[in-house]
Amino acid sequence: MSFWRGFRQPTRYAALLAGAIPVLAFPAANLEWLGWVGLVPGLALMRAAGTRREAWVRGWWFGAGYLLAAMYWLAPNIGPALLLVAIAFGFLFSAVGLSVWSFLRPPVTARRALAALVVVPSCWLVTEWIRSWQGIGGPWAVLGASQWQHPAVLALAAVGGVWLVTFALVAANTGLLIALVGRAPMIRLTGLAGALVAVVAGPIAFALTAPAPVARPLTVALVQAGPTSGPAVRLQRNEQLTARAAGRAELYVWGESSVGYDLASRPRYLSALERLSARAGAEVLVDQDARNAAGAQSKQAALISSTGVRGRYVKTRLVPFGEYIPFRSVLGWLTKISRAAPTNVQPGTGAHVLRAALPDGQPLTFGVLICFESAFPDMSRVDTDHGAQVIIYQTSDATFQSSWAPAQHAALGAIRAAETGRPVVQAALTGDSAAFDARGRLLAFKGTSFHGTVLVRLHLPEASARTPYDVLGDYVPWTAVAIAALAALAGLSRAARARRRGPADAAGRSAELLTDRR
Repeated sequence: MSFWRGFRQPTRYAALLAGAIPVLAFPAANLEWLGWVGLVPGLALMRAAGTRREAWVRGWWFGAGYLLAAMYWLAPNIGPALLLVAIAFGFLFSAVGLSVWSFLRPPVTARRALAALVVVPSCWLVTEWIRSWQGIGGPWAVLGASQWQHPAVLALAAVGGVWLVTFALVAANTGLLIALVGRAPMIRLTGLAGALVAVVAGPIAFALTAPAPVARPLTVALVQAGPTSGPAVRLQRNEQLTARAAGRAELYVWGESSVGYDLASRPRYLSALERLSARAGAEVLVDQDARNAAGAQSKQAALISSTGVRGRYVKTRLVPFGEYIPFRSVLGWLTKISRAAPTNVQPGTGAHVLRAALPDGQPLTFGVLICFESAFPDMSRVDTDHGAQVIIYQTSDATFQSSWAPAQHAALGAIRAAETGRPVVQAALTGDSAAFDARGRLLAFKGTSFHGTVLVRLHLPEASARTPYDVLGDYVPWTAVAIAALAALAGLSRAARARRRGPADAAGRSAELLTDRR
């Protein structure tokens, strides 16, 4: 394959390294400004390729570098499979290399510069959307998530999801590249204007929109127990922290895997949690990670009141290799050389809301999702459509405690809050726990060194409140798919016409083709 050829070409290694630059925009580095400029070196290498094929390969190497840097913390769990994942999904970025080279190789014309400002971001977005499908892994390191600390930029997420934020970032990078490589002043101005529009789009959206009216406040306690030596100690610590905060919150939320026993077959543990709820004066949302009497393992959120279990949610979208191994019959050998899942966890049937009774007697409809599910925009949208006033995530990133993963994970809450117009909280067993308001503004953040309870005051919207993204859904990635497809079809059509007119005419028109035959 082309990826493996030409290992002595330094430009390909440069593309690999260039792919790591934009990853620094994510936590924990949090150099979020790199989201706006960090793609330029990689795009420049793709543009400078001598042939269409080389641009395609450089895009592939760039994508592999991006994914290796973004998910390096998976190496202990999946071992050499990380390299295979990076190479396989890095291939998708070859479309970015092709689009950059097709539109921005010399000489850059005004027509091609304008097209590049739309087609290049669309090709990038298509790669993100494809790899966001749960069947092949799920969304991680979506570029738009790097802007989690900027509510003015996240206003775009309320309009078109994280996808629109990504589109703006790539468009800004493309515009800067045009401004750098264009020879004519008009071409450079076109690039700068495109970058400027991308940069100001978020603040304009923020200024023109307002959060939904507040229906009522809610005080939530996020319990972060910290690392423990076993399920008994873990349960005891969560109970102690909840008891210390008794009477101070209207709902207590524990992290993922906080209960390591099957409550259905261990009634004494359930009774203890019922007494704890009565003592705290509010219901407790725990997370059960255990095998049932039949031997099947699942991860379940359980809402516990003083009278029993009021509702459950079973984790639906599982972590590849961490909770199941795709194509286990083929890849099962990974368990011998890594910490990949020894058996597959049983998934649930989909997102649905739970309903709590608050201490003042009022009902609360909320969405609860577990761990990796915070990466999926559609799941929080489903909960919002079902009337959730707040989205709650339970997670445990203990396996990746010393990496960038916990911070990256917690940051996703800001994106989901902006998309749905709902406050979002994440209770992490060992960190990072976080809370965001309905526009994605940070309310609380506790890292992996914190052990205790975080009290957060939220302002809940009406259950009927909707953002444009809630209503319109994934129109941005679908539009990107259409743009990329039309650009490809136009290029193929021109190539066919050029072949019919003869080699000489084809050579004269090759600069205008999206699909060059060299």
